[in-house]
Amino acid sequence: MSETTGASYASAGVDIEAGDRAVELMKEWVKKTQRPEVAGLGGLGGFAGLFDASALKRFDRPLLASATDGVGTKVDLARKLGVYDTIGHDLVGMVVDDIVVCGAEPLFMTDYICVGKVHPERVAAIVKGIAEGCVLAGCSLVGGETAEHPGLLGPDDFDVAGAGTGVVEADLVLGADRIRKGDAVIAMASSGLHSNGYSLVRHVLLDRARMSLDAQVEEFGRTLGEELLEPTKIYSLDCLALIRTAEVHAFSHVTGGGLAANLARVIPDTLHATVDRSTWTPGPVFDLVGKAGQVERLELEKTLNMGVGMIAVVPQESADVALTVLADRGVDAWIAGEITDRGAHTSGAELTGDYAK
Repeated sequence: MSETTGASYASAGVDIEAGDRAVELMKEWVKKTQRPEVAGLGGLGGFAGLFDASALKRFDRPLLASATDGVGTKVDLARKLGVYDTIGHDLVGMVVDDIVVCGAEPLFMTDYICVGKVHPERVAAIVKGIAEGCVLAGCSLVGGETAEHPGLLGPDDFDVAGAGTGVVEADLVLGADRIRKGDAVIAMASSGLHSNGYSLVRHVLLDRARMSLDAQVEEFGRTLGEELLEPTKIYSLDCLALIRTAEVHAFSHVTGGGLAANLARVIPDTLHATVDRSTWTPGPVFDLVGKAGQVERLELEKTLNMGVGMIAVVPQESADVALTVLADRGVDAWIAGEITDRGAHTSGAELTGDYAK
């Protein structure tokens, strides 16, 4: 007579022990992100991350800024290449650089990692990348969640998301109301594709052009996979340094939608931003995507960052100081345009001219 074995969480595909091991492996990396406001407050493994809000007493009227985002289909490339410690930089960059746009200092982040099966070393590598990104952003990683979804995701499938919180003095919030006619538009170079447009990039390069991620690409000086996994540049500390040193009216984080659409979000209704393409040359990866997929320039520009990851709008008299500050911090930046009257323009920002060769 056969015996029937009762069901269990493990038989359903969830491995609690593997999850516990993943937490142990990631603890050393999370500890590296601790700001003074979180040191000694519980640590990793609690139900909630803690932050000492008494640190905000130095503000007259502190406003909290919050943002959340993910990495998108770039995670599929990480999975295919077996490289898991770079997409954490992408996640942090996508969140904290949205926060800093209003002038806020990123304080802390939490993450959410969803997997088909917990591979402790893989999860720890992802968190390592997130922790390294938090260090670059000057914020703490105070907690997160790893969820195992067998049956919904394949054993090697995963996705990541995160949320962050920052603070800014109410009187110092940056944005459209500060922008004036004659302001200079300063572009900051991206490190590559960052984390937007990968559905198009994957379709063009992998599906249509049938390129191999292991293929050596002369223009890149490395493999296609290495180029596509180049982490998103994290600008938050650079932007905060700029605010402390020069007058800044607004920032724009260039993500989904492209440069013109994201810049338009911070331009007041009466003004217009003109960005001159001839002031820079997009990196070779943008040219490759365009040519391999026969993608029209306007389609590329509304999908990819085209080599510009962050914009600062500053008074003309502050432009030289701003460029010096950014150069001293190793940020490639240049004056790319100016603010004019809206006139007959229907949108808040546009690109003009042709890219420099």
